[in-house]
Amino acid sequence: MIDVSKFEKLNVVDTCSLWNLLASPMLYSTAESAGVRLCSTTFVRYECLHKPSRRAWPERDELQKRLRAKVSAGKIDFHGIAIEDLQDFEILKNRKKISTGELSVIVFAKKTRQAVLTDDVGAQKLARTELDASLVQNTAQLFGWLYFNSHVGDFDKDQVKADLLALCRTLKGLDEAHTEAQRCRALANIANRT
Repeated sequence: MIDVSKFEKLNVVDTCSLWNLLASPMLYSTAESAGVRLCSTTFVRYECLHKPSRRAWPERDELQKRLRAKVSAGKIDFHGIAIEDLQDFEILKNRKKISTGELSVIVFAKKTRQAVLTDDVGAQKLARTELDASLVQNTAQLFGWLYFNSHVGDFDKDQVKADLLALCRTLKGLDEAHTEAQRCRALANIANRT
């Protein structure tokens, strides 16, 4: 179970999590207002903006437009990572089906001592072998943390789902994170009354 009471605010984000955040303007802006900051690698920028898609995906155009706007506004920075950085780690031999973007995010997060924000289960597992588990986060956990800290409410979960669905995205674990945040909030309220 994820700990929704904690969330590292400085994150190196991979493609999937970046798309999930950009798909929900409410979630993105609320996270930003709560002090969450995102950066990524040039490998992820390539995956998002330049890598040819294997299938027609019209929603990608809208996500790319939103990403370009955030980059232009200085909200998301992309950082280069040297091939030597990738070779310095034993990650390559363990990468299995991890994309270059996800791999670069893990390496850059380790190098800069930031958290990784990834919704890919394989990338999360690999990141936990390279980073402290508390530095491996996902978008559902972010929503749970925002809820736990009263930045979003019960109805906002439905808005996030609708936003994601409108761009053919889903967010695994959102309901569970919401339920866990409700539980933790109730326990915190009980503890504060005693």
